[in-house]
Amino acid sequence: MLKIALPNKGSLSEDAVQLIREAGYNCRRYSRELIVFDNTNQVEFVFLRPRDIAIYVSEGILDMGVTGRDLALDSGAEVLELMSLGFGRSDFHYAVPADTDLAPDAFAGKRIATSYPRLVVEDLTRRGVEAEVVRLDGAVEISIRLGVADAIADVVQTGRTLKAAGLKVVGLPLLRSEAILAARTRDIEKQARVHTFLDRIRGIVVAREYVMVEYDILETMLEVGCVITPGIESPTVSPLSKKGWVAVKSMSKKQDVNQIMDSLTKIGAKGIIVTDIRTCRI
Repeated sequence: MLKIALPNKGSLSEDAVQLIREAGYNCRRYSRELIVFDNTNQVEFVFLRPRDIAIYVSEGILDMGVTGRDLALDSGAEVLELMSLGFGRSDFHYAVPADTDLAPDAFAGKRIATSYPRLVVEDLTRRGVEAEVVRLDGAVEISIRLGVADAIADVVQTGRTLKAAGLKVVGLPLLRSEAILAARTRDIEKQARVHTFLDRIRGIVVAREYVMVEYDILETMLEVGCVITPGIESPTVSPLSKKGWVAVKSMSKKQDVNQIMDSLTKIGAKGIIVTDIRTCRI
């Protein structure tokens, strides 16, 4: 039976469960169960602290696990990133009081509070900066006001929490993070059950980034339309009963859909329809 670790709480857990359920697996918890069995697909889902998942996977206790890239790297566990999952995106930044000009290269002798000590130590070492790293398990942004630290290093999504604490981001991100599917080795992909799981998950992840664009267009403008909607390999083109017109169907990036519709309208396309894609195999 395939053993897969999932985060046990928080938005990372909610998004991971939703993704895997959309892929056709039963990983729903009715209470605080630590293990959920999907007997149909022969998969055992184990719910753990996100910070511990990479460690269990690296030791071979579990086959794969969903965790944050930042958490996997900070754990020091030897795991490989099989796939990025498209949710839980954040940047890992240094932050300092908004009324100071303190910068990362000037952190020598300063105290840096963080929940990710390994990432910070590695970055400071690369910079050749000797500073004290203060490990905290949470509420890192309040540590400066309480006199525990001179600067912090933490994950940043919107930046509102930092601003409310009177802090500002300094320097480039140390790391761009998101949810990932991690394994001990890529050899696991050779297993048939794992290959099926990866294909299903990849199908959902890709489908979330694309939409299906359909429209009718004059044959004389087809080449221009195909430039606007090139598709994954090429658009599907079908003749219409109306002479001189064709129907076009193409997968397009969801983030570009409004610009695509504007461009198609300008070249005379009619009946433009955009629909979501639940899953796909490309």
